[in-house]
Amino acid sequence: MNLIVFDLDGTLLNSLEDLADSANHVLSQHGFPTHPVDAYRYFVGDGVRKLIERILPEPERRESRIEACKREFVDYYDIHKEDKTAAYPGISELLLSLKGRGLKIAVATNKVHLAVEPLMRKYFPEVRFDVVLGQRDGIPVKPDPRILYDILEETGCEPSETMHVGDTATDMQLAYNAGVSSVGVLWGYRPLEELQAAGAEHIIRRPDELLELI
Repeated sequence: MNLIVFDLDGTLLNSLEDLADSANHVLSQHGFPTHPVDAYRYFVGDGVRKLIERILPEPERRESRIEACKREFVDYYDIHKEDKTAAYPGISELLLSLKGRGLKIAVATNKVHLAVEPLMRKYFPEVRFDVVLGQRDGIPVKPDPRILYDILEETGCEPSETMHVGDTATDMQLAYNAGVSSVGVLWGYRPLEELQAAGAEHIIRRPDELLELI
């Protein structure tokens, strides 16, 4: 392998509480019921628009409401995205080990792109990522393979020498759609059964286990 592409939320960073708190803030502002933090394991992962659609009461899932709440969420989360978020244990060491072996590393996430770079600088200041891409206007979200194609083009790597690491079915589907190897992680937001059903080629329980697959 020459290129390892990581998902962000639930793979590199445990950001669930900040995502949940920000989404629940928006719901409270509109007088809607909020959700327990653990429920957000299944609300996040497919982009901010899908997150808002999932958390709203069903009668409120009209386009104007979704877009308004999406803007409010993005603004609030931008301020609070580092309140409780932390890198998973062993992740920084893994990333440095990969770079030490001469591998390229990248991030492909459905998080809004403008929020991604500050998080990388905050939590991984010592790591030099080759490419970091989040959700961009006009670009379809994962599992559409466009984001991985862009990373492959920028790094000059081929799908056959690339591995995508993530914690959800969306990540496994992205890998399949882009023709790259898939690795599901069990320290994230989704269970083993979901990753297996989505066709994960490898499953790991600890970050250092990835080194054994390279």
